[in-house]
Amino acid sequence: MKIGNVDLGERPVTLAPMEDVTDASFRILCREAGAAMVTTEFVSSDGLVRDVSKTIAKMHTLEEEAPVAVQIYGNIPEAMVDAAKMAERAKELAGGHGADIIDINFGCPVSKIAGRGAGSGMMREPDKMVAITKAIVEAVGKPVTVKTRLGWDDSSKIIVDLAERLQDTGISALTIHGRTRCQMYKGEADWTLIGEVKNNPRMHIPIIGNGDINTAAKAKEAFDRYGVDGIMVGRASFGHPWIFTEIRHLLDTGEELPPMNVKDRVTLAKRHFQLSLDLKGPVTGVYEMRRHLSCYFKGLRDFKETRIKLVTSKDPEEIMRTLDYVAQRWGAEAPEPEGVYGL
Repeated sequence: MKIGNVDLGERPVTLAPMEDVTDASFRILCREAGAAMVTTEFVSSDGLVRDVSKTIAKMHTLEEEAPVAVQIYGNIPEAMVDAAKMAERAKELAGGHGADIIDINFGCPVSKIAGRGAGSGMMREPDKMVAITKAIVEAVGKPVTVKTRLGWDDSSKIIVDLAERLQDTGISALTIHGRTRCQMYKGEADWTLIGEVKNNPRMHIPIIGNGDINTAAKAKEAFDRYGVDGIMVGRASFGHPWIFTEIRHLLDTGEELPPMNVKDRVTLAKRHFQLSLDLKGPVTGVYEMRRHLSCYFKGLRDFKETRIKLVTSKDPEEIMRTLDYVAQRWGAEAPEPEGVYGL
C-alpha cells in the first residue's frame, strides 16, 4: 500500500494519533514493534499560526520513527492551510526528521475539539470539510490524508458519499473510524460502512480501517472480511505496544503469538521509560510515563500497591528498581490481552 510516494508494504498496520499518548518515545516503540507508520499527537492549527512553541514542538519527529505523519486539526480554513504549510516545513521549524505525510484530523470526538467545530465536529459541515481538504491538498507538496468518522450521529452516517468527495480533492488515503461522533468510543465500531467505502468501485485511494482492533485475530478479520488496504490501531496499543508484533506475526505466518509474559513486558517498559527520560528529561520524562507504566501490567493480581508506587514515584532510579521487582515477582505470568488493553 502506498500513500503518495510512501510505501507501507502489504496489509500495513499503523499507529493512530492519540493526544498525550503518541509522543516520540511511544511512536519509536511502536515502530520497533512493527507499526508500518506512526502519527504525531494532535497539532492545533491555531497554535501553529500563533507560533506557540509547545504546538510547534509537537511536530518534532525523529529518523527512527519514519515514516511519520503530522496531524493537524482546526476549523478555520485559512489557519488550516497555513498550518499544513508549516507541517510541510516541520523539519525546518521543529527539527528532527520532519513530516512524510500531512494528516487532517476530522475524527476526534472530544468536546473541547469537536464542540467548537474541529475534529469530528466538521462532520456537521461536510461542504466546509471538503473545501478545507481541497485547499490543503493544493497548498502543499507532500501527500495529504484524512482521518474521520462515519458521521455526526446515527441519523447522519454520510461517510460513503463523503469519502468520494474527499477523494476528489486529491487526498492520498482515507482513514475511517467505525463510529459516529456522538458514539464517542461507546458501543461497537461499525465496519460494514468502512467495507462499503472500500468496495465502492469509484474509490481508488487506500482505505484504512480503525476501531476496536485490540487483537491480532480482529486485525486479520478486518483485512479478510472488509478488504481494507490498511488497519489503524489506537487505544489497544496503550500499554500494549507489542500488539503490532502480534498482528504482523499472524498476518505473515498465520499463527498467533502467545501472550507476552511480565518479564518481557518489563524489558519493553524500561526501554520506553529510558526513551522518555532521554527525550524529555527526568522531570517531564517521569511524569508523562505515568500514564503508560501501570497499563503495561493490567490484569496482574495483587498489583495495586506496586502500581501506585510506579505512578507516584518521582525518582527514575526508584522506578527502574520497581520495574525490576515486577519482573522478579510476576515474571512468568502472561495475562490474556483481550478485554484488558485499550478499551
